[in-house]
Amino acid sequence: MKVIKFGGSSLASAAQLEKVLNIVNSDDDRRFVVVSAPGKRDAKDTKVTDALVKYYKAYIAEKDVTENQNWIIQRYRDIIDELKLGQNILEKITKAIIDLANLPIDNNRFLYDTFLAAGEDNNAKLIAEFFKKNNLNARYINPKEAGIIVTSEPGNARLLPSSYDKLEELRDSDEILIIPGFFGVTADDQICTFSRGGSDITGSIVAAGVKADLYENFTDVDGIFAAHPGIVHKPDSISELTYREMRELAYAGFSVLHDEALIPAYRGKIPLVIKNTNNPSHPGTKIILEHTSHSAPVVGIAGDNDFVSINISKYLMNREVGFGRKVLQILEELNIRWEHIPTGIDDMSIVLRGRELTPIKEQEIISQLTRKLEVDEVEIERDLSIIMIVGENMKSHIGVTSKAAEAFSKKHINLEMISQGSSEVSVMFVIKTEQEKDAIRALYQTFFKAKD
Repeated sequence: MKVIKFGGSSLASAAQLEKVLNIVNSDDDRRFVVVSAPGKRDAKDTKVTDALVKYYKAYIAEKDVTENQNWIIQRYRDIIDELKLGQNILEKITKAIIDLANLPIDNNRFLYDTFLAAGEDNNAKLIAEFFKKNNLNARYINPKEAGIIVTSEPGNARLLPSSYDKLEELRDSDEILIIPGFFGVTADDQICTFSRGGSDITGSIVAAGVKADLYENFTDVDGIFAAHPGIVHKPDSISELTYREMRELAYAGFSVLHDEALIPAYRGKIPLVIKNTNNPSHPGTKIILEHTSHSAPVVGIAGDNDFVSINISKYLMNREVGFGRKVLQILEELNIRWEHIPTGIDDMSIVLRGRELTPIKEQEIISQLTRKLEVDEVEIERDLSIIMIVGENMKSHIGVTSKAAEAFSKKHINLEMISQGSSEVSVMFVIKTEQEKDAIRALYQTFFKAKD
């Protein structure tokens, strides 16, 4: 039994939906289909979700929303007309889009989420109609009916653990269930969206809930590559990753799958495979708990930018009990999340995402560190990138970090920091952002066969 999820690019047009139909039709085990909102048809196009954001902004600003409504409705109409689905489904979608402008604005915490979720919800209805027209025993099912009951946290919904009992009941259905991704429903019937990668999260939740044998995540690439193909020319594709390896790569910039989407499937021990809607015969990349065959020490290289480091120095810091706790308490009081904390005897660096540090918060941190903790020096270092080499087998190979450092040295890339966790699944290097691409290429040439 398989749960299958399609991303926005896979559902952007009637031609893409024909591919989706063929994929679902080709395997009777594909019984649960999680769908995104229609994505871009080409580089100049607009995603339906982005159009809904504009619609929402116009509505709360009390502007005329007719143009916004018409654009979104026309987008669905184009698909419906090409697929010859008739007027009934178009009328349902038209009413749903227009009715958004009748929702209360004041004191409505869930208004934005309700607007955003309309993209997935209406697309699921359209796809169910398309499948039925092509003689599939398919049915649209609302997240509430499915059992996706979530916390009341707009934009950051989390599944209530009790939902899994309801989701498991879906196993008994003899229909192909079409489920809109990206959102759940609260206990008091409010629509509430997941965080980034929301449709991936829905797919993962459904796979865990129904105890699927496999969760197939269809996108527009042939799986996952060992490095970003926009940086490295024709990088190797990865046939198999562990969940821990994927988590590290997703954190450090691999955007194929959001790291939060892995959690339900990981906990449910459900294998996951990334496949290409436009090339479904390609085996893709499988994500599992443990490697089934021997793997190289480094399976992937990832990089991400916009990091900032707060560098603190204080003589005899290591003898001051509670110093680290006091530093982190300052960050907590300012609602700042930290990412990494490399330390020395008399110094500490706190690496943050750049978006966490506003100018006001920066001045407050410097002030409190100076006044309360009497540090000798505090410096804010910007324009940093994190580069990670990832592989479960690194711990059994000597010299991996040495090879990476040598690769950087040959390219005259200065290392600001190095960090490795106790699991030894990854090694993190902090460098200046201007050298990020050169660093990734240097590591790839060291650990993988370079291509012309």
